[in-house]
Amino acid sequence: MAMSIRSPAVTVAILTILACAEAYGGKTEIVDVKRNTEVQELGRFSVEEHNRRLKGEEEAAKFVEVVEAQKQVVSGIEYYMKIFATAQADGASRMFDSVVVVKPWLRSEQLLNFAPSAP
Repeated sequence: MAMSIRSPAVTVAILTILACAEAYGGKTEIVDVKRNTEVQELGRFSVEEHNRRLKGEEEAAKFVEVVEAQKQVVSGIEYYMKIFATAQADGASRMFDSVVVVKPWLRSEQLLNFAPSAP
């Protein structure tokens, strides 16, 4: 037989758990990105991995710096980055959006997306 508990303490506990679960999945801004060595290294990894995967007409890029970043806890930590890079062919500067998932317990970094930023 199921029992229904309606005490105020149980209600508050359930609401707290639900609020924490929602906050757990949201993106958070990373402050002082330009001095954050971990984020800058992930940006460099993104460009290098993009260059490694190049096919056909696509241009290789040269990493300059990550200018914005957010992170989100999922089954690991997803980093959403705006990366400033230059084209190796003509030296033209471009902004790219990149998503990398890091699983520290596996010592794993995986590039999920790397594309020119929308204007």
